[in-house]
Amino acid sequence: MVNIYGTLGPACASEKVLAEMFSLGMTGMRLNLSHVTLAESGDLIGKMKRAAEKCGVKPQLLVDLQGPELRTGTISEPVSLKNGDIVEICEISENVKAGRSTKIMLPELTLPYLVLGQEVLLDDGKIHLKIVEKAENVTENGGENTQEKRYFAKVLWGGLLKSRKSAALPGAKIYPPTLTNSDLANIKIANEMGVTGVMQPFVRDHSDLECVKEALREAGAEDIRLFAKIENMDGVRKLEKLLPAADEIVIARGDLGNAVHLWDLPGVQRQIAEKCRAAGKPFMVVTQMLASMERSPVPTRAEVNDIFHAVMDGAASIMVTGETAVGDYPVEVIRYMVNTVRSAEKEENR
Repeated sequence: MVNIYGTLGPACASEKVLAEMFSLGMTGMRLNLSHVTLAESGDLIGKMKRAAEKCGVKPQLLVDLQGPELRTGTISEPVSLKNGDIVEICEISENVKAGRSTKIMLPELTLPYLVLGQEVLLDDGKIHLKIVEKAENVTENGGENTQEKRYFAKVLWGGLLKSRKSAALPGAKIYPPTLTNSDLANIKIANEMGVTGVMQPFVRDHSDLECVKEALREAGAEDIRLFAKIENMDGVRKLEKLLPAADEIVIARGDLGNAVHLWDLPGVQRQIAEKCRAAGKPFMVVTQMLASMERSPVPTRAEVNDIFHAVMDGAASIMVTGETAVGDYPVEVIRYMVNTVRSAEKEENR
């Protein structure tokens, strides 16, 4: 049976809504720890558990760690970026607007890679920037000269940028640490919070998974399943070496779609699925499965086709993210997911 996961968030933060989702056939939920800590999520997790219990479901709870994923900084309110705008990119700090541009904050380790012509993709590639200018200011402070580098980018594809959205620099070899301090703190209390699976983002090689497994062992949480998210070409190329260390592979098409041309993404998804099937390793398909349903009560034909064929390709799990976390129709999302999965399973058994 295919596992069907929603994502916890404001749109499904009531026991009533969660109970409706479980009653339809949802088997578990994901909590994204890029925006909140596990300790802060106790009330929401409690609602999920009580809602599942009412429906006779023992829920799976997956937590998505921060890992080596790059994200923009926290801002007080969304920033509208229009095609042709010039924006300044700076190290993560307080959000400000200054002079000729709006400042976009990125982690400090990205700044050396902001060379002329470098593309910057934000929010799963919805916003597309290109570095067009680097400037260096020299200021005198107490007799010492201080150099300040400034980076300016042109908005190629605009959009509304919110806090803590994904950032990618295609082609740049940036190597953040496997786990953040926040990740380690979350892993320490994963058992007591009822976590059943940990999702490690941007897995690059076998050592990333061993690092997470070691943290789980130190926390006495060896029984928690480890999900390896394939979101870059390093993960794709080294998939065979990752398979023994992961309990399940996640084909995470959001950032994976930033790492390859979108027209190549279906082929990469099929390649990963084939290797997982050959090795007998369960895999999950996630990202934009029912994206239109964030604002529409009915999905597109292409979306239900996508879910159907993911199941026919052998997916052990499918998951939605923003559709249930912040969308307008979380219950309907699960209804369409479950019914499409059942239709595919029926076809498989013909």
